[in-house]
Amino acid sequence: MPRTALVVVDMLNPFQHQDAEQLQRGVEPVVPRLAELIGRARDRDDVDLIYVNDNYGDFTATRDDLVARALKGARPDLVEPVAPPSDCAFLPKVRHSAFYGTSLEYVLRQRDVRTVLLTGQVTEQCILYSALDAYIRDFSITVPPDCVATIHDDLGRAALRMMERNMSAAIVPSRECLAQRSLPARSHAR
Repeated sequence: MPRTALVVVDMLNPFQHQDAEQLQRGVEPVVPRLAELIGRARDRDDVDLIYVNDNYGDFTATRDDLVARALKGARPDLVEPVAPPSDCAFLPKVRHSAFYGTSLEYVLRQRDVRTVLLTGQVTEQCILYSALDAYIRDFSITVPPDCVATIHDDLGRAALRMMERNMSAAIVPSRECLAQRSLPARSHAR
């Protein structure tokens, strides 16, 4: 039976970069909704929970290293509720897309995933590029706007519209995600 994957992108962030304060404002309202969605995914046997996170240029960093750095960063309160459980897949990345240079596609295909539920940060960057890569790999895409964080609200709204229009993504509130046994597959036809 086709499965869904909840993919959590770049939520392990120490918030020690140029636009960190602006991003924190975007992440604050997302964390409670995302934590709820992660909890629902963990309760389901037909949903895979997969974290894909920037390694910030440290190619020796492990999952534990990235979690520890984020928890020691400027806003551990934005990390702790959504930190990856030890029993889920964790893939480091180095570029914007969760697919680029990672084994994400392989993992999704091995688990017979058809729908990718994209969450995390940043909507107008990593989420947008990951959605495009999912689309060209023929995955159905769902993005809950209350579980993705922006740096620039206007660009985030535009990115969501592009995902919906150009990538046939379902843009639905998190309360509607994982509410039924499986997410409906969407056609890529326009």
